[in-house]
Amino acid sequence: MKTLRFVTSNPHKFREAETILENYGFRIEWIELKYPEIQADTLKEIVLHSLKWLSERVEQPFFIEDAGLFIHSLNGFPGPYSSYVFKTLGNEGILKLMEDIKDRRATFKSVIGLAVDDKHYTFCGETNGFIAQSIRGALWGFDPIFIPEGVGGLTYAELGDKKNLVSHRRKSLELMASWFSRKVKKP
Repeated sequence: MKTLRFVTSNPHKFREAETILENYGFRIEWIELKYPEIQADTLKEIVLHSLKWLSERVEQPFFIEDAGLFIHSLNGFPGPYSSYVFKTLGNEGILKLMEDIKDRRATFKSVIGLAVDDKHYTFCGETNGFIAQSIRGALWGFDPIFIPEGVGGLTYAELGDKKNLVSHRRKSLELMASWFSRKVKKP
């Protein structure tokens, strides 16, 4: 079984990654560490900046993840600012912004940053869906208001553990696991 370190201060992200990557023969070691996240226009910029900072402090190989909710009718807002927007507006604030908007399409994006042998790689996963009319379910972040396509109208939060079958994070983690398994020969 291959071991990877996941640097995150978010226990929810760690549990999701652990569950998903276990199916690919990975053991995940949690490095609970806060690190600087710049404000930037893309998730990839944020991830690459954080990888550089962490590479001087964390034994490789390790990975990090950043995610954002991109609402089409709001020109991609909150996008890479999702964490800040969630802390300041929350789900209630997003629903208030969407009150009179008919186009509720949204995309949840995840970017994984992987540091291996002093090189940095990124993997992006996306899930298309819609913003719900109300908060439904009780998971974390924007999960109670995001309805992924093809799951019968349930929010990520209502899906519970089944979220891991369709999530943006799963898609980016699968890309990383596949690449790592092909390219890196050491355990």
